Amino acid sequence: MNVGFVGLGIMGQPMAANLIKAGFALTVFDRDAERAGPLAKLGARAAASPAEVARASETLITMLPETPDVKAVLFEAGGVAGALRPGSVFIDMSTISASASVEFARRLRERSIEMLDAPVSGGEPGAQAARLSIMVGGEKTVFERCLPLFQAMGNNVVYAGPSGFGQKTKLVNQIVGSLNLLAMVEGMRVAAAAGLDLKTTIQAVSGGAAGSWMWSNLAPRVAERDYRPGFMIRHHAKDLRLTVELLHELGLEASGTELCHRLFQQAMEKGLGELGNQGLIRLWW
Repeated sequence: MNVGFVGLGIMGQPMAANLIKAGFALTVFDRDAERAGPLAKLGARAAASPAEVARASETLITMLPETPDVKAVLFEAGGVAGALRPGSVFIDMSTISASASVEFARRLRERSIEMLDAPVSGGEPGAQAARLSIMVGGEKTVFERCLPLFQAMGNNVVYAGPSGFGQKTKLVNQIVGSLNLLAMVEGMRVAAAAGLDLKTTIQAVSGGAAGSWMWSNLAPRVAERDYRPGFMIRHHAKDLRLTVELLHELGLEASGTELCHRLFQQAMEKGLGELGNQGLIRLWW
């Protein structure tokens, strides 16, 4: 299968590398051409535009920051929608608006192109280790056809339902993850203020009912004042904005999610957007 990949950032580059390692012929593009270099060394072909990627691909994957970025790659002049052949599959693994995903899928279907929305969870470590959780929305038969691609990038691949359901599932993931992240931050703040040894506290809490991925993976980085990004605050803030938009569409209130949204907005206002999301603690430290 000839596969294209557009968007070679923190997540996209290791995801694309794992596709090459799994034996897929890959054509890649990023606005920063230097990002294609490591993948070219692994055997990928670097293209000069998204449209060039599309012309070389039966299936094209995007991993981009925001809804407008995906829309632009698809439908602006020189976009991939006009270059993909009928019968092709477009897989968006970004986290974007669920309603936009449904609309993009409808527009692509008019061109006889199928779309799957397949956002991921697991951050840079999960991308590097091919241990992402992948939540997929779209036609089930198309999902089944693309399953080997997903299995090359993740170890927990779940078909969530029709178009948009992958994105909605990811936003549920972000609600749970954000509240766990905030709990980690507050726990570490209290441990430090109480004079506890942070490493000992991390070990004690991780083995009990309060243990979580956020606690086990990000609390040690907080203890070391290591705020390098596996998942940037600015991306997390965007995901929470999308989540709050979905809550409004559903007519729901969710005070914990809304609190996290406000805190991440404050972090953005303080210029912390390029830090890893564990850097939320910098609002207080």
